[in-house]
Parts: sequence; C-alpha cells; structure tokens
Amino acid sequence: MTADKVMSLSEAVKTFIQDGAHVSFGGFTINRQPMAVAYEVIRQGIKHLHVYEHSAGQALDLLIGAGCVKVVELAYAGTGRFAPTCIRFRKAVEAGMLMVEDYTNYQMAMRFWAGAIGLPFAPVSSSMGTDIVSKWGLSAEFRQQNAKVANKKLVVMDNPFARGTKEKVVLVPAIHPDVTIIHVQKADPQGTIRIEGLTFADVEQAKAARQLIVTCEEIVPSETLRADPNKNQIPFFIVDAIVPLSFGAHPTACYGYYDYDAPHLNYYREIAVDEARFRQYLEEYVYHVNGHDGYLDKIGHQALTRIAANPQLGYALGLRRDEV
Repeated sequence: MTADKVMSLSEAVKTFIQDGAHVSFGGFTINRQPMAVAYEVIRQGIKHLHVYEHSAGQALDLLIGAGCVKVVELAYAGTGRFAPTCIRFRKAVEAGMLMVEDYTNYQMAMRFWAGAIGLPFAPVSSSMGTDIVSKWGLSAEFRQQNAKVANKKLVVMDNPFARGTKEKVVLVPAIHPDVTIIHVQKADPQGTIRIEGLTFADVEQAKAARQLIVTCEEIVPSETLRADPNKNQIPFFIVDAIVPLSFGAHPTACYGYYDYDAPHLNYYREIAVDEARFRQYLEEYVYHVNGHDGYLDKIGHQALTRIAANPQLGYALGLRRDEV
C-alpha cells in the first residue's frame, strides 16, 4: 500500500518550494490556476523563483507583483478579456525588474514534453523568421552562471533527413523544474490524479518535474478512480504532495466545479495598475487572511455560490462576464 500523500497547504509549500527554486505552474490563463499555492508562496516570503509556464495568468501575475519571481520562461501571460497582457508582469518587464525568455506556445509545450520523456531537446518547425529566434532574453553570462538553465535558448539547424533542400528545424531545450504545481478536480490519497476537461500542458509539466504538488477540489477513494482508469492522467508514483483545497483555483475557473469570478478579476484589473492599491490588495487577500479558509471567507459565500458550475455543462450559467 502506497503511503498517504495528503498534507496541508503551508506544509507542502514549505517542504517543496525554496528561494531560487525552478518552478512550473499549471493551468491556462484563467483556468485551473493553482492560486492557493501562489498565495501561500507569497505569505511565506519565498523569493527569486525561476518560473516556467505555458500560458500563464493570474497566479504568475500575483507572484511577480509580490516580488517572488526573478526569471520567467513562457509563451504568454494574460487573463483574456480582463488583461490581454498580465498587468504586474508587464509593469515588471517595462521596469527592467524581470528577466524573460519567450517561446511560442507550441515550443513551450514541446519543451515540457521533452522533459517528460527524458529527451534533452525537442525539434520543432515553428518560429523561423521571427524574433523568437533572433532575440534572447537570458544572457550568455547568466546561462553560464546557472547550471539549471540551458546554455542556449534554441538551436537552428538543417534537417538531417531532408533530401536536396535547406529545410531548417529549431531545437528547443527540455524543461526539468524542481517542482511543478497543478490544480485538478480529483485525487486519491495515494496521488492518482484525474483532470476533467482540457488538460492544457499540465500532464507534461507534471511528468517533467523532479517533484510534484497537486492541489485538488476533492479527495476521493482510490476505488472511485480505479473504476474508470482511462480518465486518470497522472499516476501516483510521480506525485509528492496532495493538498485538498475547495476553490483552490479561485478567482480562476475549475471546470465542473466553478467558473471564473468575473467581478473579482475585473476588480483586480482595476487595482493592479496602481502600486498602492495593489499592495493593499495583497494585504487584504493574502497577508491578513488565515490561510486558504480565511481567503474564502474574505471572498464570501454569495460570490462563491454565484460561480458554481452547472453539473451538466461544467460551467456557470447566466454569468455577466463584464460585471464588477
């Protein structure tokens, strides 16, 4: 029998995420972001993170705004109609306070894929003729000083299998985070994971990491997941911590459980542009609440009920996406 991996949020963060760690966050913009972990990282004062994301969103923006992140490698950071480019992310880049290496969405997915299956790199055919190839965000000096960072952003080479042409391929380096954090719908105490709806790059991110923290909406008996194993994506033996957290992705959505919280995201968009108001937001929603339960109390039962998902459709009906 495999040991129970269930632990508290504070314990999981303290155990697996340290200053300077290379961390990957799952989810997609405003979907299944591991928000509760991001808040706890901020509370614990963890700094100098090197973050890898496919399509980052609300979690990364909070972490950057709180001063937790030093380097980001990603394809995109935004929250859809609420902020086509994440606000604190953009401000940090413009102020020269954040090192950023950008790839295409496909390239980031393939980098995680390469890490997941043990390859040193992945060949792709996209991005030729663009600034993705010509402009590098991380200097050669930084790469030499950091052994966990690839010594090159990418390599362009001739396709060795092409016949009589000059076809080029782009080699992108594999990613091996110290720890990946994802939020899912269901897990059992041993660590078998079920993601409902789109998986994004979460499965590859999970398998590429040296350690894996999974927050989940609910813990279910192992027999429940074994009854339909084809719906399980991540095996227990790569999971290090299971943290049960209802509404653990709020204010982003978790398919089948709740929709994204449009009033809260609209409010965040309004205050995030102002330094003083953003700091006050951190005080109210992160520092001066009693962990995740205190955060949910701050959000309020009425707001959480309003975004509850329709059980047949998986998302909330009748939401005004522009409301504040």
